[in-house]
Amino acid sequence: MKLHPGYYVAVFGGAVAGSQAADLLAKRGIYTAVFEQNTLPYGKIEDGLPKWHVKLRDKEERKTDQRLSQDYVQFIPKTALGREVSFKEIVQDWGFSAVLLAIGSWRDRPLPVEGVDEYVGKGLYYQNPFVEWFNHHHEPNYRGEHFEIKDDAIVVGGGLASIDVVKIVMLETTQRALAERGFNEDILTLEREGIPRVLERLNLSFEDLGIKGCTLYYRRRIQDMPLSSIPPGATPEQMEKVYKVRIKILENARRKYLFRVKDLNRPVDKIVENGRLAGLVFQKTRVENGRVVGIEGSEFEVRSPLVISSIGSIPKPIEGIPMEWELYKIKDKNTGELEGYPGVFALGNTVTGKGNIRESELHSRKVVQHVLDNYLKWSEVDFRDFQEALSEGKPLPEPTNSAWRSTEEIEKINRRIREAQKRVGYDGNYRKWIEEHKPVRLEEMIPAR
Repeated sequence: MKLHPGYYVAVFGGAVAGSQAADLLAKRGIYTAVFEQNTLPYGKIEDGLPKWHVKLRDKEERKTDQRLSQDYVQFIPKTALGREVSFKEIVQDWGFSAVLLAIGSWRDRPLPVEGVDEYVGKGLYYQNPFVEWFNHHHEPNYRGEHFEIKDDAIVVGGGLASIDVVKIVMLETTQRALAERGFNEDILTLEREGIPRVLERLNLSFEDLGIKGCTLYYRRRIQDMPLSSIPPGATPEQMEKVYKVRIKILENARRKYLFRVKDLNRPVDKIVENGRLAGLVFQKTRVENGRVVGIEGSEFEVRSPLVISSIGSIPKPIEGIPMEWELYKIKDKNTGELEGYPGVFALGNTVTGKGNIRESELHSRKVVQHVLDNYLKWSEVDFRDFQEALSEGKPLPEPTNSAWRSTEEIEKINRRIREAQKRVGYDGNYRKWIEEHKPVRLEEMIPAR
Protein backbone atom coordinates (compact mmCIF):
# COMPACT_ATOMS: atom_id res chain seq x y z
CA MET A 1 0.00 0.00 0.00
CA LYS A 2 1.42 3.34 -1.08
CA LEU A 3 1.80 5.84 1.75
CA HIS A 4 -0.22 9.01 1.74
CA PRO A 5 -0.98 11.83 4.19
CA GLY A 6 -3.56 11.11 6.87
CA TYR A 7 -4.14 10.40 10.52
CA TYR A 8 -2.10 7.94 12.56
CA VAL A 9 -3.57 6.57 15.80
CA ALA A 10 -1.84 4.45 18.44
CA VAL A 11 -3.95 1.80 20.15
CA PHE A 12 -2.60 0.10 23.27
CA GLY A 13 -4.15 -3.33 23.73
CA GLY A 14 -5.17 -5.66 20.93
CA ALA A 15 -8.02 -7.59 22.57
CA VAL A 16 -11.77 -6.94 22.37
CA ALA A 17 -11.84 -3.14 22.71
CA GLY A 18 -8.48 -2.52 21.03
CA SER A 19 -9.14 -4.69 17.98
CA GLN A 20 -12.61 -3.17 17.64
CA ALA A 21 -11.05 0.31 17.65
CA ALA A 22 -8.41 -0.71 15.10
CA ASP A 23 -11.09 -2.13 12.83
CA LEU A 24 -13.19 1.03 12.90
CA LEU A 25 -10.18 3.29 12.34
CA ALA A 26 -8.73 1.19 9.52
CA LYS A 27 -12.07 1.11 7.72
CA ARG A 28 -11.99 4.91 7.78
CA GLY A 29 -8.53 4.86 6.15
CA ILE A 30 -6.68 5.81 9.32
CA TYR A 31 -3.22 4.37 9.96
CA THR A 32 -3.37 2.41 13.19
CA ALA A 33 -0.55 1.00 15.32
CA VAL A 34 -1.70 -1.64 17.81
CA PHE A 35 0.76 -2.14 20.66
CA GLU A 36 0.18 -5.36 22.59
CA GLN A 37 1.85 -6.17 25.92
CA ASN A 38 1.67 -9.95 25.34
CA THR A 39 2.85 -12.18 22.54
CA LEU A 40 -0.74 -12.70 21.41
CA PRO A 41 -3.32 -9.90 21.23
CA TYR A 42 -6.27 -11.69 22.84
CA GLY A 43 -6.02 -10.34 26.40
CA LYS A 44 -8.49 -11.86 28.81
CA ILE A 45 -10.10 -13.90 26.05
CA GLU A 46 -6.89 -15.96 26.28
CA ASP A 47 -5.89 -15.45 29.91
CA GLY A 48 -9.06 -14.56 31.83
CA LEU A 49 -11.87 -16.47 30.11
CA PRO A 50 -11.64 -20.00 31.60
CA LYS A 51 -10.42 -22.57 29.09
CA TRP A 52 -13.68 -24.50 29.01
CA HIS A 53 -15.18 -21.68 26.88
CA VAL A 54 -13.65 -23.22 23.75
CA LYS A 55 -16.18 -22.03 21.16
CA LEU A 56 -16.45 -18.49 22.56
CA ARG A 57 -12.66 -18.15 22.82
CA ASP A 58 -12.10 -19.34 19.25
CA LYS A 59 -14.88 -17.10 17.89
CA GLU A 60 -13.51 -13.98 19.59
CA GLU A 61 -9.93 -14.73 18.59
CA ARG A 62 -10.94 -15.17 14.94
CA LYS A 63 -12.64 -11.76 15.10
CA THR A 64 -9.48 -10.22 16.55
CA ASP A 65 -7.32 -11.83 13.85
CA GLN A 66 -9.54 -10.47 11.09
CA ARG A 67 -9.45 -6.97 12.56
CA LEU A 68 -5.69 -6.83 13.09
CA SER A 69 -4.58 -8.37 9.80
CA GLN A 70 -6.11 -5.78 7.47
CA ASP A 71 -4.60 -2.85 5.62
CA TYR A 72 -3.77 0.26 7.66
CA VAL A 73 -3.12 -1.81 10.82
CA GLN A 74 0.39 -2.36 12.19
CA PHE A 75 0.77 -4.87 15.03
CA ILE A 76 3.55 -4.52 17.61
CA PRO A 77 3.56 -7.47 20.07
CA LYS A 78 5.39 -7.81 23.40
CA THR A 79 5.40 -4.02 23.82
CA ALA A 80 3.66 -2.64 26.90
CA LEU A 81 2.92 0.95 27.78
CA GLY A 82 5.03 1.83 30.80
CA ARG A 83 7.41 -1.06 30.13
CA GLU A 84 8.93 -0.98 26.63
CA VAL A 85 7.57 2.47 25.82
CA SER A 86 6.67 5.27 28.23
CA PHE A 87 3.41 7.19 28.21
CA LYS A 88 5.32 10.47 27.90
CA GLU A 89 7.31 9.17 24.92
CA ILE A 90 4.21 8.02 23.06
CA VAL A 91 2.25 11.22 23.68
CA GLN A 92 5.07 13.69 23.04
CA ASP A 93 7.63 12.08 20.72
CA TRP A 94 6.09 9.56 18.33
CA GLY A 95 3.84 12.02 16.49
CA PHE A 96 0.57 10.12 16.68
CA SER A 97 -2.67 11.95 15.90
CA ALA A 98 -4.35 10.36 18.92
CA VAL A 99 -3.67 7.62 21.48
CA LEU A 100 -6.28 5.07 22.58
CA LEU A 101 -5.86 3.08 25.79
CA ALA A 102 -7.55 -0.32 25.56
CA ILE A 103 -5.26 -1.97 28.10
CA GLY A 104 -7.97 -3.59 30.19
CA SER A 105 -7.93 -4.17 33.93
CA TRP A 106 -5.19 -6.63 34.86
CA ARG A 107 -4.60 -5.63 38.45
CA ASP A 108 -6.73 -7.26 41.16
CA ARG A 109 -8.53 -4.91 43.51
CA PRO A 110 -6.80 -5.41 46.88
CA LEU A 111 -8.64 -7.51 49.45
CA PRO A 112 -9.72 -4.94 52.10
CA VAL A 113 -7.96 -6.59 55.04
CA GLU A 114 -5.00 -4.74 56.52
CA GLY A 115 -1.67 -6.45 55.88
CA VAL A 116 -3.17 -9.41 54.03
CA ASP A 117 -1.09 -8.87 50.87
CA GLU A 118 2.01 -9.90 52.82
CA TYR A 119 0.69 -13.45 52.40
CA VAL A 120 0.25 -13.56 48.64
CA GLY A 121 1.57 -16.98 47.66
CA LYS A 122 1.45 -18.02 51.32
CA GLY A 123 -2.19 -18.95 51.66
CA LEU A 124 -3.56 -16.07 49.52
CA TYR A 125 -4.07 -15.94 45.76
CA TYR A 126 -5.64 -13.29 43.57
CA GLN A 127 -8.03 -14.03 40.72
CA ASN A 128 -6.18 -12.72 37.65
CA PRO A 129 -2.92 -14.69 37.95
CA PHE A 130 -4.86 -17.69 39.28
CA VAL A 131 -7.14 -17.91 36.21
CA GLU A 132 -4.21 -17.28 33.86
CA TRP A 133 -2.41 -20.25 35.45
CA PHE A 134 -5.52 -22.42 35.10
CA ASN A 135 -5.80 -21.56 31.41
CA HIS A 136 -2.20 -22.46 30.58
CA HIS A 137 -0.66 -24.84 33.10
CA HIS A 138 -1.50 -27.85 30.90
CA GLU A 139 0.83 -26.56 28.16
CA PRO A 140 4.05 -28.62 27.82
CA ASN A 141 6.22 -25.47 27.71
CA TYR A 142 4.38 -23.54 30.45
CA ARG A 143 6.86 -21.38 32.39
CA GLY A 144 4.51 -19.15 34.35
CA GLU A 145 3.60 -18.97 38.00
CA HIS A 146 2.31 -22.16 39.62
CA PHE A 147 -0.63 -22.42 42.02
CA GLU A 148 -1.51 -25.23 44.41
CA ILE A 149 -5.23 -25.61 45.00
CA LYS A 150 -6.32 -26.72 48.46
CA ASP A 151 -9.60 -28.31 49.46
CA ASP A 152 -11.97 -26.32 51.72
CA ALA A 153 -10.81 -23.03 50.18
CA ILE A 154 -12.39 -19.63 50.77
CA VAL A 155 -13.26 -17.49 47.73
CA VAL A 156 -14.19 -13.86 48.41
CA GLY A 157 -16.25 -12.19 45.71
CA GLY A 158 -19.63 -12.20 44.04
CA GLY A 159 -19.55 -11.59 40.28
CA LEU A 160 -19.34 -13.92 37.30
CA ALA A 161 -15.56 -14.03 37.63
CA SER A 162 -15.99 -15.29 41.20
CA ILE A 163 -18.22 -18.11 39.94
CA ASP A 164 -15.43 -19.01 37.51
CA VAL A 165 -12.95 -19.13 40.38
CA VAL A 166 -15.05 -21.43 42.56
CA LYS A 167 -15.68 -23.64 39.51
CA ILE A 168 -11.94 -23.92 38.90
CA VAL A 169 -11.34 -24.89 42.54
CA MET A 170 -14.11 -27.49 42.50
CA LEU A 171 -13.12 -28.96 39.13
CA GLU A 172 -9.43 -29.21 40.01
CA THR A 173 -9.99 -30.72 43.47
CA THR A 174 -12.60 -33.17 42.12
CA GLN A 175 -10.35 -34.22 39.25
CA ARG A 176 -7.48 -34.80 41.68
CA ALA A 177 -9.66 -36.84 44.06
CA LEU A 178 -10.95 -38.97 41.19
CA ALA A 179 -7.41 -39.57 39.90
CA GLU A 180 -6.37 -40.78 43.35
CA ARG A 181 -9.14 -43.38 43.05
CA GLY A 182 -8.10 -44.47 39.57
CA PHE A 183 -10.57 -42.45 37.50
CA ASN A 184 -9.12 -40.30 34.72
CA GLU A 185 -11.68 -37.56 34.06
CA ASP A 186 -10.61 -34.43 32.20
CA ILE A 187 -11.52 -30.90 33.26
CA LEU A 188 -13.56 -30.14 30.14
CA THR A 189 -15.80 -33.18 30.67
CA LEU A 190 -16.23 -32.35 34.35
CA GLU A 191 -17.21 -28.78 33.47
CA ARG A 192 -19.58 -29.78 30.67
CA GLU A 193 -21.38 -32.61 32.46
CA GLY A 194 -21.14 -31.23 35.98
CA ILE A 195 -19.67 -32.98 39.01
CA PRO A 196 -22.85 -34.84 40.17
CA ARG A 197 -23.47 -36.34 36.74
CA VAL A 198 -19.87 -37.54 36.40
CA LEU A 199 -19.97 -39.07 39.88
CA GLU A 200 -23.25 -40.80 39.08
CA ARG A 201 -21.69 -42.29 35.93
CA LEU A 202 -18.80 -43.59 38.04
CA ASN A 203 -21.12 -44.92 40.78
CA LEU A 204 -19.64 -42.54 43.33
CA SER A 205 -21.02 -39.94 45.71
CA PHE A 206 -19.37 -36.64 46.54
CA GLU A 207 -18.75 -37.95 50.05
CA ASP A 208 -16.77 -40.85 48.51
CA LEU A 209 -14.19 -38.33 47.30
CA GLY A 210 -13.26 -37.29 50.81
CA ILE A 211 -13.25 -33.57 50.02
CA LYS A 212 -15.26 -30.72 51.51
CA GLY A 213 -15.40 -28.30 48.57
CA CYS A 214 -14.94 -24.54 48.63
CA THR A 215 -17.12 -21.71 49.92
CA LEU A 216 -17.89 -18.38 48.25
CA TYR A 217 -18.33 -15.44 50.65
CA TYR A 218 -20.19 -12.35 49.44
CA ARG A 219 -20.75 -9.10 51.32
CA ARG A 220 -24.20 -8.42 49.89
CA ARG A 221 -27.32 -10.52 49.27
CA ILE A 222 -27.33 -13.26 46.66
CA GLN A 223 -29.78 -11.27 44.51
CA ASP A 224 -27.30 -8.39 44.51
CA MET A 225 -24.61 -10.47 42.78
CA PRO A 226 -23.95 -8.85 39.37
CA LEU A 227 -24.60 -12.10 37.50
CA SER A 228 -27.03 -10.41 35.10
CA SER A 229 -27.36 -6.74 34.22
CA ILE A 230 -30.05 -4.34 35.42
CA PRO A 231 -31.55 -2.37 32.52
CA PRO A 232 -31.21 1.44 32.75
CA GLY A 233 -34.20 2.96 34.50
CA ALA A 234 -35.52 -0.45 35.54
CA THR A 235 -38.96 -0.59 37.14
CA PRO A 236 -39.50 -2.45 40.43
CA GLU A 237 -41.02 -5.32 38.43
CA GLN A 238 -37.95 -5.48 36.15
CA MET A 239 -35.66 -5.38 39.18
CA GLU A 240 -37.51 -8.32 40.70
CA LYS A 241 -37.07 -10.31 37.47
CA VAL A 242 -33.33 -9.57 37.47
CA TYR A 243 -33.07 -10.67 41.09
CA LYS A 244 -34.79 -13.97 40.27
CA VAL A 245 -32.49 -14.56 37.31
CA ARG A 246 -29.42 -13.91 39.46
CA ILE A 247 -30.58 -16.33 42.14
CA LYS A 248 -31.30 -18.96 39.49
CA ILE A 249 -27.88 -18.55 37.83
CA LEU A 250 -26.11 -19.00 41.13
CA GLU A 251 -28.25 -21.96 42.20
CA ASN A 252 -27.71 -23.73 38.87
CA ALA A 253 -23.94 -23.28 39.22
CA ARG A 254 -23.99 -24.41 42.84
CA ARG A 255 -25.92 -27.60 42.01
CA LYS A 256 -23.66 -28.41 39.06
CA TYR A 257 -20.32 -27.79 40.81
CA LEU A 258 -21.21 -28.37 44.50
CA PHE A 259 -19.66 -25.28 46.09
CA ARG A 260 -21.19 -23.49 49.07
CA VAL A 261 -22.30 -19.85 49.27
CA LYS A 262 -22.43 -17.54 52.28
CA ASP A 263 -23.92 -14.12 51.59
CA LEU A 264 -24.01 -11.04 53.82
CA ASN A 265 -20.48 -11.58 55.12
CA ARG A 266 -17.40 -9.42 54.59
CA PRO A 267 -13.75 -10.05 55.56
CA VAL A 268 -12.43 -7.71 58.24
CA ASP A 269 -9.27 -9.38 59.53
CA LYS A 270 -6.78 -12.14 58.82
CA ILE A 271 -5.77 -15.31 60.65
CA VAL A 272 -2.04 -15.99 60.46
CA GLU A 273 -0.26 -19.13 61.63
CA ASN A 274 3.38 -20.11 61.05
CA GLY A 275 3.94 -17.29 58.59
CA ARG A 276 0.97 -18.23 56.40
CA LEU A 277 -2.57 -16.99 55.98
CA ALA A 278 -4.73 -19.57 57.76
CA GLY A 279 -8.14 -18.02 57.19
CA LEU A 280 -10.16 -14.84 57.59
CA VAL A 281 -12.28 -13.12 60.19
CA PHE A 282 -15.68 -12.24 58.72
CA GLN A 283 -18.29 -9.79 59.89
CA LYS A 284 -21.99 -10.27 59.19
CA THR A 285 -23.59 -7.47 57.18
CA ARG A 286 -26.93 -6.09 56.09
CA VAL A 287 -27.88 -3.96 53.10
CA GLU A 288 -29.49 -0.60 53.90
CA ASN A 289 -30.48 1.79 51.09
CA GLY A 290 -28.11 -0.02 48.75
CA ARG A 291 -25.15 0.22 51.14
CA VAL A 292 -23.39 -2.58 53.00
CA VAL A 293 -23.46 -2.06 56.76
CA GLY A 294 -21.39 -4.17 59.12
CA ILE A 295 -23.10 -5.61 62.20
CA GLU A 296 -20.95 -4.83 65.23
CA GLY A 297 -20.10 -7.80 67.42
CA SER A 298 -20.98 -10.36 64.71
CA GLU A 299 -17.39 -11.26 63.79
CA PHE A 300 -16.47 -14.93 63.39
CA GLU A 301 -13.42 -16.89 62.25
CA VAL A 302 -13.22 -19.13 59.19
CA ARG A 303 -10.06 -21.19 58.95
CA SER A 304 -8.92 -22.38 55.57
CA PRO A 305 -5.68 -23.51 53.90
CA LEU A 306 -6.36 -21.20 50.94
CA VAL A 307 -8.03 -17.83 50.34
CA ILE A 308 -8.68 -16.58 46.79
CA SER A 309 -9.73 -12.95 46.35
CA SER A 310 -12.04 -12.26 43.41
CA ILE A 311 -13.46 -8.83 44.16
CA GLY A 312 -12.80 -7.10 40.86
CA SER A 313 -10.08 -5.85 38.56
CA ILE A 314 -8.65 -2.37 38.04
CA PRO A 315 -6.16 -0.87 35.55
CA LYS A 316 -2.47 -1.11 36.33
CA PRO A 317 -0.95 2.26 37.26
CA ILE A 318 1.30 3.59 34.50
CA GLU A 319 3.71 6.45 35.05
CA GLY A 320 2.31 9.64 33.52
CA ILE A 321 -1.34 8.54 33.39
CA PRO A 322 -3.35 10.53 35.96
CA MET A 323 -5.17 8.41 38.54
CA GLU A 324 -8.26 8.99 40.64
CA TRP A 325 -8.30 6.48 43.46
CA GLU A 326 -7.81 3.09 41.76
CA LEU A 327 -8.86 4.18 38.26
CA TYR A 328 -7.52 6.35 35.46
CA LYS A 329 -8.78 9.91 35.73
CA ILE A 330 -11.28 10.07 32.89
CA LYS A 331 -12.82 13.44 32.01
CA ASP A 332 -15.95 11.85 30.55
CA LYS A 333 -16.70 8.11 30.55
CA ASN A 334 -18.78 8.43 27.38
CA THR A 335 -15.90 9.92 25.38
CA GLY A 336 -13.10 8.20 27.32
CA GLU A 337 -11.01 11.38 27.25
CA LEU A 338 -8.15 11.29 29.75
CA GLU A 339 -8.07 14.25 32.13
CA GLY A 340 -5.41 16.73 30.98
CA TYR A 341 -4.72 14.93 27.68
CA PRO A 342 -7.20 15.95 24.96
CA GLY A 343 -5.69 13.54 22.42
CA VAL A 344 -5.70 10.48 24.70
CA PHE A 345 -8.79 8.32 25.17
CA ALA A 346 -9.46 5.20 27.27
CA LEU A 347 -11.95 2.59 26.17
CA GLY A 348 -13.43 -0.80 26.98
CA ASN A 349 -12.76 -2.56 30.25
CA THR A 350 -10.11 0.05 31.12
CA VAL A 351 -13.06 2.38 31.75
CA THR A 352 -16.08 0.12 32.35
CA GLY A 353 -14.29 -2.31 34.67
CA LYS A 354 -16.89 -4.95 33.84
CA GLY A 355 -14.86 -7.47 31.83
CA ASN A 356 -17.87 -8.09 29.59
CA ILE A 357 -17.12 -8.74 25.91
CA ARG A 358 -20.23 -7.05 24.57
CA GLU A 359 -19.93 -4.01 26.81
CA SER A 360 -16.24 -3.58 25.93
CA GLU A 361 -17.09 -3.61 22.22
CA LEU A 362 -19.94 -1.15 22.64
CA HIS A 363 -17.84 1.26 24.70
CA SER A 364 -15.01 1.01 22.18
CA ARG A 365 -17.35 1.89 19.33
CA LYS A 366 -18.75 4.85 21.26
CA VAL A 367 -15.30 6.25 22.04
CA VAL A 368 -13.91 5.72 18.54
CA GLN A 369 -16.96 7.37 17.01
CA HIS A 370 -16.36 10.37 19.28
CA VAL A 371 -12.70 10.48 18.25
CA LEU A 372 -13.65 10.35 14.56
CA ASP A 373 -16.46 12.89 14.75
CA ASN A 374 -15.24 15.37 17.34
CA TYR A 375 -11.48 15.06 17.65
CA LEU A 376 -10.18 14.08 14.22
CA LYS A 377 -13.29 15.42 12.48
CA TRP A 378 -12.98 12.75 9.80
CA SER A 379 -16.39 11.70 8.49
CA GLU A 380 -17.25 8.94 6.02
CA VAL A 381 -17.81 11.64 3.41
CA ASP A 382 -14.35 13.08 4.07
CA PHE A 383 -12.88 9.60 3.68
CA ARG A 384 -14.73 8.88 0.43
CA ASP A 385 -13.69 12.22 -1.06
CA PHE A 386 -10.11 11.60 -0.04
CA GLN A 387 -10.12 8.06 -1.50
CA GLU A 388 -11.57 9.34 -4.75
CA ALA A 389 -8.88 12.03 -5.07
CA LEU A 390 -6.23 9.47 -4.22
CA SER A 391 -7.39 6.93 -6.81
CA GLU A 392 -7.81 9.54 -9.54
CA GLY A 393 -4.51 11.30 -8.89
CA LYS A 394 -6.18 14.58 -8.00
CA PRO A 395 -4.73 17.03 -5.44
CA LEU A 396 -5.41 15.67 -1.99
CA PRO A 397 -7.48 17.76 0.41
CA GLU A 398 -5.57 18.52 3.59
CA PRO A 399 -7.68 19.09 6.72
CA THR A 400 -6.65 22.01 8.87
CA ASN A 401 -6.85 19.72 11.92
CA SER A 402 -3.46 19.71 13.67
CA ALA A 403 -3.69 15.93 14.05
CA TRP A 404 -3.24 15.50 10.26
CA ARG A 405 0.15 14.06 9.31
CA SER A 406 2.16 14.48 6.10
CA THR A 407 3.46 11.49 4.15
CA GLU A 408 6.91 12.17 5.58
CA GLU A 409 5.54 12.17 9.14
CA ILE A 410 3.65 8.93 8.46
CA GLU A 411 6.86 7.29 7.23
CA LYS A 412 8.76 8.53 10.27
CA ILE A 413 6.23 6.84 12.58
CA ASN A 414 6.40 3.69 10.46
CA ARG A 415 10.18 3.55 10.85
CA ARG A 416 9.85 3.64 14.64
CA ILE A 417 7.21 0.93 14.46
CA ARG A 418 9.46 -1.29 12.34
CA GLU A 419 12.26 -0.82 14.87
CA ALA A 420 9.92 -1.82 17.71
CA GLN A 421 8.73 -4.87 15.75
CA LYS A 422 12.30 -5.90 14.98
CA ARG A 423 13.25 -5.75 18.68
CA VAL A 424 10.70 -8.45 19.49
CA GLY A 425 11.33 -10.60 16.41
CA TYR A 426 8.12 -9.73 14.58
CA ASP A 427 8.50 -9.54 10.79
CA GLY A 428 5.14 -7.92 10.02
CA ASN A 429 3.36 -11.11 8.98
CA TYR A 430 0.48 -11.16 11.45
CA ARG A 431 -1.07 -14.51 10.49
CA LYS A 432 2.30 -16.26 10.58
CA TRP A 433 3.10 -14.80 14.02
CA ILE A 434 -0.22 -15.99 15.45
CA GLU A 435 0.22 -19.48 14.03
CA GLU A 436 3.73 -19.76 15.45
CA HIS A 437 2.82 -18.57 18.94
CA LYS A 438 -0.68 -19.90 19.62
CA PRO A 439 -0.49 -22.26 22.63
CA VAL A 440 -1.46 -25.91 22.77
CA ARG A 441 -5.14 -26.22 23.62
CA LEU A 442 -6.32 -28.60 26.31
CA GLU A 443 -9.02 -30.00 24.03
CA GLU A 444 -6.28 -31.01 21.57
CA MET A 445 -4.53 -33.01 24.28
CA ILE A 446 -7.55 -35.01 25.44
CA PRO A 447 -7.95 -38.42 23.76
CA ALA A 448 -11.30 -38.92 22.03
CA ARG A 449 -13.69 -41.11 24.01
